[in-house]
Amino acid sequence: MQDKKKKAQKSKIPSTTTHLHIAEIKDDTVVLKDGTLRSVILASSINFSLKSEDEQNAVVSGYVSFINSLDFPLQIVVQSRKMQIGPYLEKLIAQEKAQTNELLRVQTADYRAFIEELVDLGQIMTRRFYVVVPYDPLSNKKKTFWSRLAEVLTPGKTIRVKEKRFLERKKDLELRVRQVLGGLQSMGLNVAVLDTQALIELYYNSYNPDIAFAQPLGDVKEMRVEDIS
Repeated sequence: MQDKKKKAQKSKIPSTTTHLHIAEIKDDTVVLKDGTLRSVILASSINFSLKSEDEQNAVVSGYVSFINSLDFPLQIVVQSRKMQIGPYLEKLIAQEKAQTNELLRVQTADYRAFIEELVDLGQIMTRRFYVVVPYDPLSNKKKTFWSRLAEVLTPGKTIRVKEKRFLERKKDLELRVRQVLGGLQSMGLNVAVLDTQALIELYYNSYNPDIAFAQPLGDVKEMRVEDIS
């Protein structure tokens, strides 16, 4: 009887996925449960203080022009994370063992020891900048209000079934992404659209910062995920 009660209690506990807004990630696109789509762009930073006054004015002017050219919202996310130095140290160890020149081997070992000591003395953080580009059927002004409203009321599961509708929305999203990429590049930023692997890693690290540092996510193509819905 106790075992049955425990199983019944476990079955009542909601799954973690029920608290997430994400329905699935595929084709370099995030599909939310409300049927809207997201694309994420990784952008470089600018050392604004080192630029001359004319260069600073040009950057500000370019940013203002870029923002004014948009007719849809954007989300800018800045993430600071402790640097994952483990893979780099493993690479140094492999190079040290494979080194045939004794002097170079000793120098590699000294450099590795210096990096390990530097990391132990203080936490080295990395900062990354992301631009989230959304697509909501209600924001597509090319369609009538009722057709846009009908798409919003369509649940996320229907999106997975109706591949044609997903591709249509993804095409509209890609138009926005190209516009954002052009605007960011005009300010001298290096940009890249995250693919499926990078998107899954981003959300995995965001929702599991402590676990992700100790257990980095592997190649999603080699992972087996069970459907618990």
